[in-house]
Amino acid sequence: MKLAKSISWMGVGAMSLALFHGFTAGDFFADGGMILDNPWGIVSMVDLYVGFILFSMWIYFRERSIVISIAWITAMMIFGFLTGSLYVAINLGKSEGDWRKFFMGWRSHDL
Repeated sequence: MKLAKSISWMGVGAMSLALFHGFTAGDFFADGGMILDNPWGIVSMVDLYVGFILFSMWIYFRERSIVISIAWITAMMIFGFLTGSLYVAINLGKSEGDWRKFFMGWRSHDL
């Protein structure tokens, strides 16, 4: 679990730096338009959002509160895997070394 925590916090750091660089050195709308003009850019965007949706399904499944689920999922759709990395890091910490609790959230008590 220690390795997973390290990887998730590295993801938070890497995504924070990448987003900062993108917003300070790039033009979100112009650069995004170039991505969508490229067929492989479209493939990449579809791939990315399929991943966001699948990850969001896990968030919805493991969270007890619909409001908390919606907040995390909304952040996921806006900030991408910065949110995903943060979500994983926080919940690895809350799981107290229990992988079942990490993956299942509040539902882990049902088993």
